[in-house]
Parts: sequence; C-alpha cells; structure tokens
Amino acid sequence: MVLKRDLSRGETEMTDTKKVRRANNMVWFELPVSDLDRAKAFYETIFVTELKTDQRFPGIAMFPRVNEEAITGALAHDPDVKPSTEGAIVYLNCDGQLDAVLSRAKAAGGTLLQEVAQLPGGMGWIAQFRDLDGNRVGLHAAF
Repeated sequence: MVLKRDLSRGETEMTDTKKVRRANNMVWFELPVSDLDRAKAFYETIFVTELKTDQRFPGIAMFPRVNEEAITGALAHDPDVKPSTEGAIVYLNCDGQLDAVLSRAKAAGGTLLQEVAQLPGGMGWIAQFRDLDGNRVGLHAAF
C-alpha cells in the first residue's frame, strides 16, 4: 500500500500499487522518419495493415497491437532524431509472410540489406532492408 496525496486539493488516499513484472524487456520502439505520411504509406503497404495516428501524439504513427501482451511501437517524426542504418536494429514480426513482406518492401522502394537467412535451433528466419528514410529494419518470422 502507498499513501498518495493530492496537494492541490488537500486529499489523501491509500492505493494498492502491487507491481507485476512484465514478460518482455522491450516495451516500445520508435523508428525515426523524415516524412511521416510517406513512411506511414510505405509500412502500411508492406505489412498490409493500417498504422494509427492520434491527435494527442503528433508526429507518431503507431503499429497495431495484436493483443494486450504484444509489444508495439511507432514511426516517429522528430527533427532532432535522424534515421540510420547504424545502431540498434528493430525486428518486426511477419510470421508466415516473410517473403511477401520483403517483396513488398522492395517494390515500394526499400533496399534489401540482408537476404532471408534461417536462424539456428528452430528460431525462425530473418532478413533486413533499408526503408525510404534510410533506417535498417529487420524482419523475423517464426514460420
């Protein structure tokens, strides 16, 4: 139990703040983009899905969450953050669709950086491409 105070109104209440450890280390990602509309159209095309925008979060187009436990992220336009092929690589899930997603990425102007490769131990397959902004993006499929 934790004592919470709202000093602006002089109120005090006890709340239960039982913490539950999340199942994943990653909780959110952002891919920097220079043109949000262009990037949104590119990713909607290659994943055949709709990215969500919300006026409360300008400059953000969010990948859909498939369930409550799923990790998701967004395309983010921030003039202070530059897209890059260097640094961290985000791998996006495309189970059962790796070849199709990679093909659509190339057709939409993306550049293949790593051919499809099988991971050892039955961990699936991966590939990488450079998007229209110059980000190195990984694709992963378990099947």
